[in-house]
Amino acid sequence: MTITPPALQAPVAAEQDTVGTTPDPRWSVTRTLLRQPATVACLGYIALVLLMAVFAPLIVKVSGWDPYTFDQSAIDPDLGGIPLGDWGGISGEHWLGVEPGTGRDIFARIVYGARTSMLIALAATALTTALGILFGLLAGYFGGRVDMLVSRLMEFLMAFPALIFMIAVLSALPADNRQYLLVVVIALFGWPYLARIVRAQTLSLKEREFVEAARASGASRATIVFTEILPNLRSTVLVMTTMAVPGYIGTEAGLSFLGVGVVPPTPSWGQMISSSVTWYSVVPTYFLVPGTFLALLVLSFMVLGDRVQAAVDPGGHR
Repeated sequence: MTITPPALQAPVAAEQDTVGTTPDPRWSVTRTLLRQPATVACLGYIALVLLMAVFAPLIVKVSGWDPYTFDQSAIDPDLGGIPLGDWGGISGEHWLGVEPGTGRDIFARIVYGARTSMLIALAATALTTALGILFGLLAGYFGGRVDMLVSRLMEFLMAFPALIFMIAVLSALPADNRQYLLVVVIALFGWPYLARIVRAQTLSLKEREFVEAARASGASRATIVFTEILPNLRSTVLVMTTMAVPGYIGTEAGLSFLGVGVVPPTPSWGQMISSSVTWYSVVPTYFLVPGTFLALLVLSFMVLGDRVQAAVDPGGHR
């Protein structure tokens, strides 16, 4: 056996004292993300859309137009309501042009549409996350019949044609409170995907030494689940949540495009794209403006989710 001389041990100890404590993993992930220009650009655009959603009334007040007022002076009734001027009526008065046929300000509808899309997507994500964590923990920790029942329910919902069911249900239900119905229906088919991953990780974590130690010390099941297992699922939940938001934004837009989502005159980006189909050949900007905003938002969340996954689990990402 080789014994290291004291003279060689001292520098090592001094180096350890210099290094100090291990940095917080959350700060390490944040620092990694902020060093990537693409991630910063995506975060900036997401923040911009969130600011639009939060301060929508103030922003449209500055622009001078709300999303519901018809401006008949901005369209030509003799030509079927085509906006006057070039590029769909873009001017100093209407910053992104006007809606063909009605003359409603597109900028104001984009701003309020951001509020609608983000509200539905974030609320559906929050409900999905809560249900996914709850059922995943129940199935993974308790096992047995609980695991069997939850697993069969997850398999049924994942095998069910979700889009067809959404269209059928939303078409049959009243138009009142359609935004809340969208949140519930989207979350109903979204939580099994997170629950399966939470269940698998819970099955692994509950056999670890720190959980066995907590169980041996007399900790209750609730204490073990919420203080020992759940904190170790934060990275997984963060990645899955970030990746779920763009999917729900696209789902809301798709349902609104099909006419079973947000009901007019409530602004929605998907609804605006649906309305622009009949005008695309005449006023392409009416399609391009909401389409660009929607595409950039979905892309930003997808890139952010991918970078978060790479930062949290570099080995698994590769």
